[in-house]
Amino acid sequence: MSLCLRYTGNREEAEDLLHDGFLKAFNAIDMFTYRGEGSLGAWLRRIFTNQAISFLNARKHLVELTESMTENISDEDETEPPALPASIVTELIGTLPPGYRAVLNLYLIEGWSHRDIARCLNIRESTSASQYLRARAALKKKIINYINTHDS
Repeated sequence: MSLCLRYTGNREEAEDLLHDGFLKAFNAIDMFTYRGEGSLGAWLRRIFTNQAISFLNARKHLVELTESMTENISDEDETEPPALPASIVTELIGTLPPGYRAVLNLYLIEGWSHRDIARCLNIRESTSASQYLRARAALKKKIINYINTHDS
């Protein structure tokens, strides 16, 4: 459920995505080959990731950025924000714009390259990279804001 929630940012849509993913897995179970411990989990994760990508593509949430927009992105502040529990970080990721959220999940959490993300989401590789940088910056601000408002 957390994977679906990370991509949709909305519990109701995440439940729909989870349902559709399980239906797809059930219908394709004969294609699964056991390859040792963890293989079923990896297979299911891939199905749910693909379902999430299809969900995002169907809703056209990704925005192409022009080259002039990507030139303004900088890596000046590389410091990491303080750590928070995973549930809080997942909640904060869910508040990111859908395009940022998708690229952040695929690059940072799923380990995809920007080339693969671009191919899968039908965007340019530079768009994937810039959305990732913008997502990181936005998430960092949200984490710092969360810490400042919840610090007693």
